[in-house]
Amino acid sequence: MSQTQSSNMRKVALASLSATSLEWYDFFLYGTAAAIIFPIAFFPEGLPTIVALIASFGTFAVGFIARPLGGIIFGHYGDRVGRKQTLVVALLLMAIATTLIGLLPTYSSIGVLAPLLLIVLRFLQGLAIGGQWGGAMLLVTENAPIDKRGWYGAYAQAGAPIGIVLANVAFLGVSTALPDEDFISWGWRLPFIASFVLIIISLYIQLKLEDTSAFKSLATDSSAKQANSAHKSPVIQAIRQHLKQVVLTAGASLSIQVTFYVLVAFVIAYGVNSEVGNLSRDTMISAVLLAAAVMVPAIFYFSGLSDRLGRKPVYQWGAILTGLWGFALFPLIDTGNPLLVILAISVGLVLVSMQYGPQAAYIAELFSTEVRYSGASLGYQLGAIIGGALAPTFAVLLWHQLGIVYVSVYIALAAVLTLVSLSLLNETKGRDLRHQ
Repeated sequence: MSQTQSSNMRKVALASLSATSLEWYDFFLYGTAAAIIFPIAFFPEGLPTIVALIASFGTFAVGFIARPLGGIIFGHYGDRVGRKQTLVVALLLMAIATTLIGLLPTYSSIGVLAPLLLIVLRFLQGLAIGGQWGGAMLLVTENAPIDKRGWYGAYAQAGAPIGIVLANVAFLGVSTALPDEDFISWGWRLPFIASFVLIIISLYIQLKLEDTSAFKSLATDSSAKQANSAHKSPVIQAIRQHLKQVVLTAGASLSIQVTFYVLVAFVIAYGVNSEVGNLSRDTMISAVLLAAAVMVPAIFYFSGLSDRLGRKPVYQWGAILTGLWGFALFPLIDTGNPLLVILAISVGLVLVSMQYGPQAAYIAELFSTEVRYSGASLGYQLGAIIGGALAPTFAVLLWHQLGIVYVSVYIALAAVLTLVSLSLLNETKGRDLRHQ
């Protein structure tokens, strides 16, 4: 790769990292608020804590329900119009929806309309994140050199933990700076309103970056295959040509999705409301923040490792170790020792990184260029809705009805399903995406 190509690749990678970081910041703001603020702000007073949490996490799940639909809609246009244009629209949609959440009246002001409007805006967030991931992921992987595709794919994946760090820093900063009463009444809105910054990132991508080389090659291809398929929906084509890959991609995502959302959303509610650990809100937010920061270099390390060892071995060991760690997670949190809480969540997210890091390159390499945006988005987002949508809600129910050990069993079961799915997929390292 020449110096000019290397410079362009860094520009694309950093733009993708910036876009995904702020997009996930918006998405995860909701998760933190769902654990702390929304049960108070958007639901009737007097509800038992567990009921309010379940209701709040239920609205959290709506974003996941919308993600496959976002993957279908944005995937269609991403395969037809281009990766860049579609990504820009997804970013703008997220910025608008998140800002409006920050301006939304509470239950005490407008009654039942408040949670209904919250659900609508969460649905729009889900549509946006469903379209964003495919665009940002393909922007880097389709431009990256074959031998460094895993490494560059990490720039799209690292946006998730960076988004968590930004979201929790924002909440922690506002929570620390304001009295509790002010934070709960209006201070929590400030991090949501700040999401207008995404508009600036969107304009930069639109004006400064070109579309991917793989898509541009496809756009100029006049082969009979392309001409014959021009009238067909890329989503329908992806399902017809790559149904196995779509289903198994969803299955391979389960361990990541379940464990990740238990670690970044449920554990906050568990730590604050459990009578065993009896931890403060700020302690749990800080623990998740520090653990997410540790996850960032881990993603890059394991993504680069997948360029040398292959996608599957790294991914498979990540699933095995994640399933086992679930049984150590809650005993460590129950100690009430902040250092052990940080260790419990950090190790969990590092093990998730063994799967999440190589995932971008692996999924991109499973699909042909003309349906890659649709196929990759659909498989990934189906995994998100099956694994992540109700993970915090299921975890609350399992904890309340059966005991916290069953949340660990839930994590382990997701890991087993991921291993089964991976066993049915081929290794993809070294595939040329422009001739696939």
